[in-house]
Amino acid sequence: MTRVWFSAALETTAAFWRIFRRDGIALGFTSHDHDLWFDGLLHRAAPGMVPSSIRKSADFEPDSAEVEGVLSHAAISAADLAAGRFDGAQLRIGLVDWASGDSEVIYAGTLGEIAEEELGFTAQLVSRKAELLRDPIPRTSPSCRAEFCGPGCNLSPVGFTHEALVGDIAFAANAVVLETAAAADDLVGGFIRWLDGPQAGSRMGIVAATVDGLVLDAPLDPALAPGAAAMVREGCDHTLDTCATRFGNAVDFQGEPFLPGNDMITRYPVPAP
Repeated sequence: MTRVWFSAALETTAAFWRIFRRDGIALGFTSHDHDLWFDGLLHRAAPGMVPSSIRKSADFEPDSAEVEGVLSHAAISAADLAAGRFDGAQLRIGLVDWASGDSEVIYAGTLGEIAEEELGFTAQLVSRKAELLRDPIPRTSPSCRAEFCGPGCNLSPVGFTHEALVGDIAFAANAVVLETAAAADDLVGGFIRWLDGPQAGSRMGIVAATVDGLVLDAPLDPALAPGAAAMVREGCDHTLDTCATRFGNAVDFQGEPFLPGNDMITRYPVPAP
């Protein structure tokens, strides 16, 4: 049976937030003036974080909510917000009885737009009901729509994930040379996840392989040094030829490379040269 909150004249109730970042880090906060441990997670006292009113409805419109706070806790830094480490993070907001440990989640969603303000931040929360607004019907395309090693592709990521060490850095080109078993060209379109160093836990896309090394889609921290450990995932250009010849996975190709395009009606025969 769900507890009825705020039914008594005096309550030992506090709000809590749980943030599950995409890099696997889980953070817990509470409006109480002491840290609380419950549901297997330590919730740090962060009285400066204030949730707005949460509107929940029975229809399909996304529930609205917002959270704002001051950058007073070391777990949420301006640098991490600017680096996008909290973008798309899963969020749970609820109530906890700090005397008995009873808790209940009243809002579930993801972090949307995060705006940094003077000495603080404001985050828009995206309800899980927003997923109902997505079009479930795939659009035809000559390239594969599936994420490499994801649903639909069905390849195991284990065989395409490698350990790596930074050998050299070209900050001017935002590129790194990696010591890894994978060929540089095979990593284009993939990503690198830093295991240590100043950007540990963050993920960057690999956009090109040049003479300077692997060009990344996010700025490198100037404190990054050779020898930093990372994990790299190979990439795919999502073409049928690559899927068939490199991966032998044409049976799972999620595209229509031979479907005539919209310009089919404008084509006309031309004499052979």
